[in-house]
Amino acid sequence: MAPRALMFQGTGSSVGKSVLVAGLCRALTRRGLRVRPFKPQNMSNNAAVTADGGEIGRAQALQARACGVALSVDMNPVLLKPQGTTGSQLVVRGRMRGQVRAKDFQSFKRGLMPEVLDSFYTLAGQADIVLVEGAGSASEVNLRADDIANMGFAQAADINVVLVGDIDRGGVIASLVGTQAVVAADDARRIKGFIVNRMRGDPSLFDAGMAAIADMTGWQAVGLVPFLDRVRDLPAEDAADLHAGRGSGTQGVRIVVPCLPMIANFDDLDPLAAEDGVSLAMVQRGQVLPPCDLVILPGAKATIADLAVLRDEGWDIDIHAHVRRGGHVMGICGGYQMLGRSIADPLGIEGRPCTVDGLGLLDVITVMEGSKRLEDVTGRLLPEGTAMRGYEMHIGRTTGPDHDVRPLIDLGGRYDGAVSPSGRIWGTYVHGLLAGGGTRAALLARLGGHSDGHDHDATVDAALDTLADHLETHLDIDSLLALARPVGNK
Repeated sequence: MAPRALMFQGTGSSVGKSVLVAGLCRALTRRGLRVRPFKPQNMSNNAAVTADGGEIGRAQALQARACGVALSVDMNPVLLKPQGTTGSQLVVRGRMRGQVRAKDFQSFKRGLMPEVLDSFYTLAGQADIVLVEGAGSASEVNLRADDIANMGFAQAADINVVLVGDIDRGGVIASLVGTQAVVAADDARRIKGFIVNRMRGDPSLFDAGMAAIADMTGWQAVGLVPFLDRVRDLPAEDAADLHAGRGSGTQGVRIVVPCLPMIANFDDLDPLAAEDGVSLAMVQRGQVLPPCDLVILPGAKATIADLAVLRDEGWDIDIHAHVRRGGHVMGICGGYQMLGRSIADPLGIEGRPCTVDGLGLLDVITVMEGSKRLEDVTGRLLPEGTAMRGYEMHIGRTTGPDHDVRPLIDLGGRYDGAVSPSGRIWGTYVHGLLAGGGTRAALLARLGGHSDGHDHDATVDAALDTLADHLETHLDIDSLLALARPVGNK
């Protein structure tokens, strides 16, 4: 039987497409189908290292996990990693191709469609069905020319579309019906069904709304999906989701994270937020860092720019005061670079060539380099000797006495990170370090706390199963499968 494909587009950003596709990946995989996720173009600073040595958006990594398959660069062939308000780092099929300005990308993306289609057909050759996720809003007709993310891809690959709207935002009838009104007729014909997501309260109250949308559009009503709180256990894709908070408890170990504009790979924090004995506060700009046991500086897509914001907010003063009071600080990747004496960018990778002072909490220096390290790693946390695993995804090389004398991690042949002479400042390039229960317990013990012992990977898998059950109940999955079209030849 020829592989099939179905695309899920949204009436806007953050309507729940990524989570719905992840749940459907798990549901269809449990039915015995070979499923592959695919997103032609993603924009996110939350990325994952693939088995073939590249990087893709973490939403597709979660979807691949739901399918029980290894990550591949073909699952997200174009990834834009914002480095400011007007430009992004461009990653194509897992490899960095430099920086691109937003206005230039609109004309540049036309040449990427052959590679996008090649990745799609590669995945289709491995699957019974490919679930394709669109990006942003299907109704952005101003971006339709040379589009590779939504209707442009659907037309090029000759696949059907299901449109997703978010009732929790309000105006879902207008957003769904309005999409049909504004897109070109050929594009509108691609849309065969719709899903209304995140219903709170009695679903029967929207029966008339579902019927009205179906009547006005002619699309099949695939289902009304009630809000599911368990989705909170899944990693968030967008930094905007961090503004909702990551835990509000006041007992146990108190952890504070300054929320910087270019924060990246922030799912490093999820295992801590899920700990019963931890309160984790995401501090927004304009707020003072509150008293705590540990300040974490997470990854950053633009380290030098985020360090400047940290200083503008006065958080550097707060951090140094916290250290003087005997507090701990941990820097991950870009956050690790900020903790050193200086950061040099002689090639202008993040902007104009420059060297800036770091926070001076670790006796190390960082030099930005042109090549990016993308690698899964295993080793031991020092000095405890606890087994750890994670991944590296960074540009830059950090050296100095605190790294040479007191590394944080033994990677079995080389060392990573640095620890201050006091033992209270830690830096590492390894993402995912806190997902391991043993590593997390060891680090919390340094703060006088303890871990509840939960397996974070098991928590995520259980949430995917719960989500799949939820979608089996509230979506007509058989109808979705019927809407999927066979994938043609290249």
